[in-house]
Amino acid sequence: MTLRLYAGHKQLKLGRIAVDVSHAKIHARDCEECTELERSGSGRIDRFERVISIDGEVSEELREKIGEIAGKCPVHRTLEAVTKIKTVVK
Repeated sequence: MTLRLYAGHKQLKLGRIAVDVSHAKIHARDCEECTELERSGSGRIDRFERVISIDGEVSEELREKIGEIAGKCPVHRTLEAVTKIKTVVK
């Protein structure tokens, strides 16, 4: 929803936007997105992977901006406070 609102505000013709999210419990030491301190723990953490797919041609600059805007989504910010989220924009 945040991406669609941004696209409408900027009058971008993005076409269909799909977001797929997967969740896993992983060992802290295996977390690529974690800080060194977080990786030093011996427990498991929640990790979400979000893949954003956009129909049509999108420049690399816009792709990066979409990833940035997706990170400002209220749900993302709430989850990120206690978990790690990896985002891929296709």
